[in-house]
Amino acid sequence: MIYKSLVFILVSFLFVQNSNAQLTDLARLEYTYFPQDNSDNTFKRLRAFVNYPYEIYEDAYLVVGVEYRNVNLLLRDNLPFDNNNIERFQSFTGSLGFTDKMENNWRWAVQAEIKLASNFDNSITGDDYIFGGSAYFIKDRTKLTQENMPKKPWRLIMGLNYSTTAGRPFPLPFINYYREFAPKWSHTLGVPKSNVKYKFVPGMAFQAFITLDGFYANIQENTPISLPDNSQLLGENISLTTLLSGLGYEWEFMDHFVFYVYGGHTIINEIRFRDSAGDNVYVINDENNWYGRSGIKVKI
Repeated sequence: MIYKSLVFILVSFLFVQNSNAQLTDLARLEYTYFPQDNSDNTFKRLRAFVNYPYEIYEDAYLVVGVEYRNVNLLLRDNLPFDNNNIERFQSFTGSLGFTDKMENNWRWAVQAEIKLASNFDNSITGDDYIFGGSAYFIKDRTKLTQENMPKKPWRLIMGLNYSTTAGRPFPLPFINYYREFAPKWSHTLGVPKSNVKYKFVPGMAFQAFITLDGFYANIQENTPISLPDNSQLLGENISLTTLLSGLGYEWEFMDHFVFYVYGGHTIINEIRFRDSAGDNVYVINDENNWYGRSGIKVKI
């Protein structure tokens, strides 16, 4: 029960990842790969997104975002179901956000999004749609003038996120705290990522981190799963939940353009089928293994 509760918390927090991680990213192109240990299964993902901020009036912005993900889930284990139509998943997300400045260096922001996530075996169905919304309060003490800059710059993000994927009728809280605690050193505490970063030369940094990742998608043609007792259940959607730890390298090779490469080991790594109520039907594999991720991002 403790393990199941932990996995639920991790899955729930995954649904704030898009909103939280992209607050300072204008664009990103990323490739992720990791195999599963003691298995021939592999997970590959190509991810790309763009956020375009439009200034409505001074310090107030409307932010339009689009994202595309292509997931290739190669299932080569001996499994009790036909996997012909469940190895390729795609998602298309559109978001609209608004942010405005408040007093004392506070800023508030809201965001709504609509996503299509499925294996798209047939035409689009109602179950392919996922809706979500977020609200934040942000206090940023990292981009002030030199006269007002604190000795140890910091940033705090607090908010609520709701997604129809979570399967719970209430929003989930999240918090993210960043601080530069020594020359060339900084840390971030929060969800979906916590890290310690060292900028050893201008424009280059190493970091140690722990972060959440994963995906969720509808299965248009529900997958029958034969159990050892000859009973049969239906897998109506699929998800990957993974908790990663590792090391990363970042290189700002142009103003605001960052190349990065991360590698490490999974702590929790679980591919599962669920039914329409969100209950587990079948866990494909939960073995941990090494993984790699690399890409280019454009930051504010």
